[in-house]
Order: sequence, then structure tokens, then C-alpha cells
Amino acid sequence: MPVPAAVRVLVLGGTTEGRRLAESLAGDRSVRVTTSLAGRVAAPRLPPGEVRVGGFGGPEGLAAWMREHDVDALVDATHPFAAAMSRNAAEAAALAHVPLLALRRPGWVAQDGDHWHSTGSLAEAAGLLPALGERVFLTTGRMGLAAFAGADLDALWFLVRSVDAPEPPGPARMEVLLDRGPFTLEGEWELLRRHRIDVLVTKDSGGDATAPKLTAAREAGIPVVVVRRPPVPEGVPVAATPDEAVEWVRRF
Repeated sequence: MPVPAAVRVLVLGGTTEGRRLAESLAGDRSVRVTTSLAGRVAAPRLPPGEVRVGGFGGPEGLAAWMREHDVDALVDATHPFAAAMSRNAAEAAALAHVPLLALRRPGWVAQDGDHWHSTGSLAEAAGLLPALGERVFLTTGRMGLAAFAGADLDALWFLVRSVDAPEPPGPARMEVLLDRGPFTLEGEWELLRRHRIDVLVTKDSGGDATAPKLTAAREAGIPVVVVRRPPVPEGVPVAATPDEAVEWVRRF
């Protein structure tokens, strides 16, 4: 009997969940997985299986690549705030008639003792800061620092943490800390203490790797400005865990 062809899966990665999905599928001979990375991080943690680095040239380019490589299923496992890539994935999947799944870890949920201020954008978050504190722990990544570069924030001091060095413009008074999670509660407590942080700004990325900063802020009584994540494109099914995504892939 002829051996069935392997299911070809393209994972738009860059997250822990995307890497774990590739790890789960790598040992399955019935699946051939390729992970695509945007290339924005200088030294990414590479998943098993085939890896492609770089953009596709918009939704049309992604659709063309999937047709050329006979992709059977597409998984959008990009960062919860990679809204443009998620829109491109949805459009490309429709153009190429390829099923699409969004793999999104659940967002964080406020607990008793939290002092959260929910915002819809980095600009809105920046506007709240003068009323909340003077020494800001900014953990929104290296992109979008221009939102905190306004003259009305010049009196504030920022500790900016990111994996790679940010590019200007940025806050007038800042110190850059290059680091990559997972982080510990003890380490986050030490950062808050050493830098006398009195307000934290974060995106609702979810997950455990960077959550200790929220616990440290709660225990220290520090307000947290949380930027809400953009919605998944309409009509795209969502898996909350890599295991759920594996079950979806194995239906093909």
C-alpha cells in the first residue's frame, strides 16, 4: 500500500507556544512542520524541524509560498500583539484556501491586591503615567518606545527591559536592561527595589515566563498599566495551548 503523504504544516512562530508545538510535531512522521520566524530577534531560540527566517511580502506572498510548498494547515503562533502578522495570516489563508488556527496563550487576569489600569494602546498608557509614578519599569519590548518620548514625560525616569537593544526615539531619561525571560519573583523584586520603581507598564502577553513582575508589583503595592491585546481576526478559531493545536493539526 502507498504511504500517505505527510501533512505539511506551517507555523508562524516566535513564541514559546510555537516552539512547543513544533517540538510536539517534530517526532510525528505523519507531519512535516516548518516554522517561520520574522527575524526581529538577533538570537532566537530555534525550534526543531525546518525553520524559515524573514518575511513573506504580505498576505499575497504568504499565500504564494503556501501554494508552492503544498501547505495543508497554517498555525499563527505569533506574539499576541503581532496584529499585522495575524491579519496577514488570515488573509493569506483565505487566498490559498488553507485552514488557519491561532495559537494564543490566555491573557493575565487581575487578582486581589492588584492595582491595574487597562489601556488600549501604548500612547494611552503613556498618558496615564504622570499621575501614577515617577520611576517607570517599562516591559513592552523594544518596539513602540516613541510613545514614551513626549516632552510631558521628560520628568519621569524609565527602566526599559527588552531582549534586543531598542532604537530611538525613546524616553528622555532611561536605562536599558537587556534580558530574556523566564524571570523569577526574587529577581523582579530586586529590580523594583534597586531602581525604586513606582509604576510598571506591560502588555497583556500572558504566560508564566514574565508573570513574576505582576506578582512583585502586587506585593509592593505598585500600580500596573496593562495594554490590552488586539483581538484575533474574526472567524479564526483559537487554541489556548500547544496540545490543543496538536489535536487540531492531527485532524488533517
